[in-house]
Amino acid sequence: MGTNFDSKVGSSATLDLAEFAKVRNVKYFMVTYTDLLGYQRAKLVPARAIADMQKDGAGFAGFAGGMDMTPADSDMLAVPDPSSVIQLPWKPEVAWVASNCVMDGKSVDQAPRNTLKRLVEEAAAQGIRVKTGVEPEFSFVSFDGKSLSDEHDNSKKPCYDQQALMRRFDLIREASDAMLDLGWEPYQNDHEDANGQFEMNWKYDDVLVTADKYSFFKFMIKSLAEKYGFRATFMPKPFPNLTGNGCHAHISAWDLAGKTNVFADDSSPDGLSQKGMYFLGGIMKYAATMTAIICPTVNSYKRINAPRTVSGSSWAPNAVTWTGNNRTHMVRVPGPGRFELRLPDGAANPYLMQAVILAAGLKGLKEKLDPGPRSDINMYTEGHTIKDAPRLPLNLLDALRLLDQDKEFKATLGDELVNGFIKMKTVEWNSYVSHLTQWELDHTLDC
Repeated sequence: MGTNFDSKVGSSATLDLAEFAKVRNVKYFMVTYTDLLGYQRAKLVPARAIADMQKDGAGFAGFAGGMDMTPADSDMLAVPDPSSVIQLPWKPEVAWVASNCVMDGKSVDQAPRNTLKRLVEEAAAQGIRVKTGVEPEFSFVSFDGKSLSDEHDNSKKPCYDQQALMRRFDLIREASDAMLDLGWEPYQNDHEDANGQFEMNWKYDDVLVTADKYSFFKFMIKSLAEKYGFRATFMPKPFPNLTGNGCHAHISAWDLAGKTNVFADDSSPDGLSQKGMYFLGGIMKYAATMTAIICPTVNSYKRINAPRTVSGSSWAPNAVTWTGNNRTHMVRVPGPGRFELRLPDGAANPYLMQAVILAAGLKGLKEKLDPGPRSDINMYTEGHTIKDAPRLPLNLLDALRLLDQDKEFKATLGDELVNGFIKMKTVEWNSYVSHLTQWELDHTLDC
């Protein structure tokens, strides 16, 4: 998955990481996992010790490493998945490898990558392989996050700004070259609709592969930004007057051989087969429920419920609607055999984002859910005319409550994972609401 393997090393399925290190002159491995809240955790392992780590895993204290555990729990072992290994293009003596978490000889149910793998197996049992492509948006800012890294990037209509793009050419080129060398098939890079905002795209793949790539991509962009003297953030709404950072997902499903798109039907008015419509029906039914996971921060709700921005549009949904090739809705169908979910933001956990898409879609297939009527209005100007469309939650607390109330969806995704997520995010919410803001001082000091 991660790289083009040398014939002397072996296929990704049988890869020996010690031999990989020897052939590629790798000195260290970053044995990494993504925690419950989406942060990447890692240990730097010398290549001479990687054979034992590949067998037994690297030890972590789960409580300290972003999981819903206690200091009394056993070590959580991150067992590297050799199919995910990537030699760092900007630091080739180091290789990154995603891991599956194990504790006391059992898979950790709350580990996001483990959850996604389980749902991939459930999809395979239904005869399908779900594939996704992601569109990550991110902003280049000062290290304190209070200003843009490029003071000249100040156009009121900055989308596709040629000069601003070229001022960041060296970093964008380095990241794009890396993806080309890794075989990801990147196909376009652009300046997005907010000042300082960019997007890079690569070819879609199986959901687990996409999640691994997106996880590595975030690490790579942040690392390169630091190399060039500024900071990259995927924060959903880093500046109140500018368009936020989304991470749209393009979704399709294929037969197990990966040859036939089972969502495609050229005879259908929308280009979606019956299976495609059922899968979409699951997304529509559970959209509000899964918002807490794919819009997972307090800041997320300043993106999906945003007023007009400097550029004239927020490009984010606030209601559960679907359409054809129309970017003002939560879901659009831009062409036959796939649809785009525009709800997730840049803070979404790369693995849980894919997991909730699978969980909702598979329930749609099982229950043969109807997505409801298509709407073709401009939601930004006429959205108020749709009276029966469910609204997305207005804040993180509302979103967490919706998720907690849906026992059936929680069970599909995994009770241990969802309960741990809600517990940790509730602590985050309580911290937020107990914080005294400048707004409160400005508006209520003289009450």
